[in-house]
Parts: sequence; C-alpha cells; structure tokens
Amino acid sequence: MKRWLRRLRAPRAPDAAATDEAQLASLQRQLDLAQALEQERRRIYDDLHDDIGGRLLTLLHRVQDPEQRQLVREVLQDLRAILARERGVEGSLLEVLAQLREEAEQRLQTRGTGLEWQQDANLPDPPLDPAQAMHLFRIGREAMTNALRHAAPSRLRVVVAAVGRDLVFEVTDDGLFDPARIGSGRGTRSMQSRAGELHGDIVWQAGTLGGTKVRLRFPLPAPDPASTGWPPPASGPSMSP
Repeated sequence: MKRWLRRLRAPRAPDAAATDEAQLASLQRQLDLAQALEQERRRIYDDLHDDIGGRLLTLLHRVQDPEQRQLVREVLQDLRAILARERGVEGSLLEVLAQLREEAEQRLQTRGTGLEWQQDANLPDPPLDPAQAMHLFRIGREAMTNALRHAAPSRLRVVVAAVGRDLVFEVTDDGLFDPARIGSGRGTRSMQSRAGELHGDIVWQAGTLGGTKVRLRFPLPAPDPASTGWPPPASGPSMSP
C-alpha cells in the first residue's frame, strides 16, 4: 500500500510530460489555424464589401431605368445585409428575431411591400448559440427573399409563436403559390438543411393569404432557470394552415 502511494506522489515520467507537451503544441496549432481562417474570412468579407459593393454603387448611379435601379439597389442592400449578418448573428431568441424583423422592414420598405409581424407576447427568451441564431436568421431571410423574388407579393405576414417547447416561425405571402417550384432551388434545399441542423422541420404549403406559407418548427433550448412563463400559454397568434 505504501509503495502504491509513493508511486502516485512521484513526479511524472519524462514520457508523460513529453506527451502533455505534444498535446498542448497540437492544440496551439489548431488554435492558430482557426484564428488564421477567421482572419481570412473577415478579409474576404471586407474585399466583397469594398469591391463588389463599390461596383454596385457605381452601377446604381449609372443606370437610368427605374426598375433596373430598384433591382441594383436591392442587390446592394442584400449584399450589405448578408456581410453584416455573416460576421455574427448572436444573442437570445428575442434578440435574433428583433434583428430579423429590423432587416425585413428595411428590405420590404424599398419594394413598397407591407409587413405584418405577429409575435406572441409570451415567447420565452432562451439564449441561442451562434449556429442556432444563424440558421434561424437565414431561414427567415431566405423565406422572405423567395417570396419577393418569385411571388410578387404586396404584403408578407410573419407569425412567431411557441407551441409546447417548440418555436413555430411562419412566413406567408399574398402572391402566387407554385407547388412545382418548392424544393427545386438551392435556396429551399439550404433551408431544409438548416432546419435539420436545428433538429426541426420546414414545410411549404398554400397560404391563407393566397400565396405560399413557409412553416419552420424546431425545439428551443432549455430556458434560463431564473426565467418564468415556460412553456407559454396556448393562446397567441393564429397558427392555422
């Protein structure tokens, strides 16, 4: 027994110390690589903003046709929004929804498209990790982009509510519903992939406004133990088909 205790108290063997140093060196190399990749990503974003953004701005001043000017203006706005959001969408659920609503209001205003945002006042506000925040934001953004691009709507309705421990996020337009188009584009495939990353599902169906309804549902993270009102009451914005 005494010999066993002496072994535990003895200094670590040189081989063990060398192994620890090798592991630390490996972790440091991984950290250095991640930092280098992040710096390169930010450089690419800056180049896109300065180069592509500058060219679009020049084109905006040269184009005379009002419809073409509007198209260039929307592309420029989309580029700026994407670059800004890709730098980091983070925060709690309500903070991410607020960011999405703010951008939606700005985008739709340039097109003269109305926005009806119905959000349950009793929504919980759990923290989202960066990946969850980005997936939710990009799904919402892509749903609105597709509606503007393909349905020619005069207004969009966004409904956000909690159903049990899930979040339900809907975007409905009053434009055209074309079931043959659903799932055939890169945008919708990306939305399906992001919904899967959220451990949820997403469906497209005919909407109550006459156009298309996009419905995302996924489980929310566990709330902060100090928060109250979870799960939310059954009453809230209508989630009818």
